[in-house]
Amino acid sequence: MPHIIEKSLVGQRALVTGGNSGIGAAIALALAEAGARVAINYLSNVEEAQALVAEIQASGGEAITIQADVSQEDQVIAMFQQVIETWGSLDILVANAGIQQYAPFVDMTLAQWDSVMAVNLTGQFLCAREAVKEFLRRGVVPELSCATGKIVCTSSVHDIIPWAGHVNYAASKGGLLMFMKSLAQEVAHMKIRVNAVSPGAIRTPINRSAWETPEMEENLLKLIPYERIGDPADVAQAVVWLASDASDYVVGATLYIDGGMTLYPGFREGG
Repeated sequence: MPHIIEKSLVGQRALVTGGNSGIGAAIALALAEAGARVAINYLSNVEEAQALVAEIQASGGEAITIQADVSQEDQVIAMFQQVIETWGSLDILVANAGIQQYAPFVDMTLAQWDSVMAVNLTGQFLCAREAVKEFLRRGVVPELSCATGKIVCTSSVHDIIPWAGHVNYAASKGGLLMFMKSLAQEVAHMKIRVNAVSPGAIRTPINRSAWETPEMEENLLKLIPYERIGDPADVAQAVVWLASDASDYVVGATLYIDGGMTLYPGFREGG
């Protein structure tokens, strides 16, 4: 897969929540490759975050780590303050942090429901709110971007595809879809662009059980018309595009990066 070579984000400052592994790590690397300075938020596994910073620095980029739980308001506020104190402002927020907690609906506990909503939906609200505040405080910097600021929300194909056994997760992503669109509608006239990426099946540790054996991979591929499982870089490059001025007229959109999973492949043979 080709990498982003064009330095479309030179001078810009980005924050990636949940950026120490999987899709988040790929996004952090791609943003740095495009020229952005990157703050990598993590909740645990500081070693992964530090290794990612070292990788970015070895390639001539600039990055820092910030530990914070995005579901906690005081920690989110402190995280944004640290980015602003370090680099003067923020240009790009990639609200990527998310969790899954599986359970049959009748066995799902309130704690499982609340924890998923707290990270996947409330966390997006808290981070986006602080980003919008900073964008408006700073205003447009024409030499950096046409926009006052850019927010990219990481959602999932399950913002529109139901997912039995994962009612909390699917509900959080469905809520995120409307959160993103409503926020985009509210702040677009301020030249703040809000969009989302909704990955399908991506090779990450969180879903290893779905593809780690040939049999499992074969079953998964039945759901993907393009007949391959995605890589984190597939999502990361889309995020870089949404964060760049190349997508300046894209507002309130969701890019489904899923190999066609949302095309109802079961109907390909006639339904």
